[in-house]
Amino acid sequence: VQLQASGGGLVQPGGSLRLSCAASGLTLDDYSIGWFRQAPGKEREGVSCISNEDGSTYYADSVKGRFTISRDNAKNTVYLQINSLKPEDTAVYFCAADLGPVDSDYLIVGLHEYDYWGQGTQVTVSS
Repeated sequence: VQLQASGGGLVQPGGSLRLSCAASGLTLDDYSIGWFRQAPGKEREGVSCISNEDGSTYYADSVKGRFTISRDNAKNTVYLQINSLKPEDTAVYFCAADLGPVDSDYLIVGLHEYDYWGQGTQVTVSS
């Protein structure tokens, strides 16, 4: 089983990126997916998650209205559209998969464990 986040890059403040979380060895539609990020010198934080139970989505307050999580089951990929980027969004972004349903508690690092974690993708917001 492998998860791989991609789509990061260097973008100016106010710009947009679409991050992808692709999987091999599992069908993402069966899983709830979480996106996390970790900035240098900071703790990992939950950004967004989408539940496999009913497609409910959850967002950290810091990204509400700017980030959108979605699925493309045909491509076995989950996306994180990130708009209106700010320098404080600079971080390595990771995706994680859990076989059970999730709720907003799954954005709290350490409260629940995800079954699988992927390698991250770097997002740098700078002018």
